[in-house]
Amino acid sequence: MPKKLPYGQSNFADLIERNYAYVDKTRFIELLENENNRFQFFIRPRRFGKSLFLSILDNYYGVEKSDAVFKDLYIGKNPTPEKNKYAILKFNFSGLDTDNHEGFRKSFSNRVQESVRLFLGRYKNVFSDSASLLNTLSEKNHGVGALDLAYVASSDVNVPIFVIIDEYDHFANNLIAMGKTYKDEVKAGGIVRSFYELLKAGTDSVVRRIFITGINPMMINDLTSGFNMATDYSLWAKYNEMFGFTYEEVQWIMQETGVDRYLIKVDMEAYYNGYMFNKEGESTVYNPQMILFLFNQILSQGKQPKHIIDTNLQTDYERLRRLAENDSNRELLLKIVQDGGIFSNIVEKFSLDKLQSEEYFVSLLFYLGMLTNGGMHRGKTWLKIPNYSIRTLYWEYIVSYVQNSEKAQVSIMQLSDTLAEMAYDGNINPYLDFFTENFLKRLSNRDLQNFNEKYIKVMMLSSLFISHLYLPVSEDENINGYTDIYLQKHPAVKDLKYEYVFEIKYAKTDATDAEISAKLAEAEIQIEKYKKDERFADRDDIKFVALAFKGKGEYEVVISD
Repeated sequence: MPKKLPYGQSNFADLIERNYAYVDKTRFIELLENENNRFQFFIRPRRFGKSLFLSILDNYYGVEKSDAVFKDLYIGKNPTPEKNKYAILKFNFSGLDTDNHEGFRKSFSNRVQESVRLFLGRYKNVFSDSASLLNTLSEKNHGVGALDLAYVASSDVNVPIFVIIDEYDHFANNLIAMGKTYKDEVKAGGIVRSFYELLKAGTDSVVRRIFITGINPMMINDLTSGFNMATDYSLWAKYNEMFGFTYEEVQWIMQETGVDRYLIKVDMEAYYNGYMFNKEGESTVYNPQMILFLFNQILSQGKQPKHIIDTNLQTDYERLRRLAENDSNRELLLKIVQDGGIFSNIVEKFSLDKLQSEEYFVSLLFYLGMLTNGGMHRGKTWLKIPNYSIRTLYWEYIVSYVQNSEKAQVSIMQLSDTLAEMAYDGNINPYLDFFTENFLKRLSNRDLQNFNEKYIKVMMLSSLFISHLYLPVSEDENINGYTDIYLQKHPAVKDLKYEYVFEIKYAKTDATDAEISAKLAEAEIQIEKYKKDERFADRDDIKFVALAFKGKGEYEVVISD
């Protein structure tokens, strides 16, 4: 009988006991336990399985937990000395009130107290004074000082504490948007700083291990001396595959859960794989949530799903939009999406006040999973967009930028109508007219200074993605080069009639007619080469488009079959 697909599951014991498929990552427990520093910090992008791993640590190290859930896994067959040795004190800082300064302070304080309350209740059969301490919590608002009660309970029975913190920085983005609040609470005297100072103080007595996760290192560095003893293992090569799925692990999940590979019409590697957090890592990894999203739809619907990109990516788009609110970051994003990446070093430590610097902003994009390690070239690190799914976030950002460049909104409904004419009637001119009028002509003269064929192609890709009739492919490999844009029909759209191959050229506003004609002829020559690709042989559903733009608003086009 197939195992259940672990989509959306983060409770490890429940996952094992209810026969879900689990990709065994428990070998990393052994590696982490053997590290010299017992206070550990680890970051990965959203939806990479961090919460599940923390649940594994809870089940493995908790004094009251059963060994049965690990019996078939690596760590069950290779137990470590510290198994079942700790009282687990867990914190999760997602979902706090960030509407205003006072609301945040109260919400943070209550979350710490509630976590300590759950800790004392969980170990009421271990701690001799648990009931009394719980009464103390109920009678008085201790704030972050509630940590001291946990230390007292643990010290009385000589049981060490393992502190686990999930989503340590979840509230940071919203506080940053509030301006002064972030600095007030993270710097000296703030409630976040006070919490971590108390946590640090506990390491002198009963706190023997700490494991903290989040999505970027900025806040941990802004805490400075408030919490300066943790080692960040995020970029170490041996932990490259600790979160995420390798190719072999994806194949195993499909086999264990009964996913029919013949129903998968998209290139899973191109859409969901590509993450490399250290250039010396053994392999790239898939975003686990992305791939499980696809598998869940196939298992539930029995066919290739309409949505092959996780709709939860929308929250990442919002984060990207907020990060690019200043001109320098916006221009950098446009450059990244044009080139598919950027040469930059990865900065391991930085704080909020450094984000105006290009290197620090690019590093933040890396930690958020918007860029990943693409290897070295001439002594420089190439950070690339990891996969197609993330590329669509950049496209959505560009559409949003164009929308906001003027008060008049781009009509997505009208754009979709023009794309439908392309798809079903083979009529491309309504789309091209709409594109030039609503995308190119809205660009500022400042944008025009950097205008080139890559810029136009990125704008066009962004607009073409809107319809969800097509999967626009940039630089598609062809027998005779790389096509500028290949409009591949969405596998869930059965009745779409035409696909398209574009070759795009560009000339400045002051180009002569002869120069435009020469550009168009150059595009036509390249199109004829693309037609020889065996994928397009004897097909009457492919239209080839040679396109030459002039400035922001004029174009000439030649369409052939």
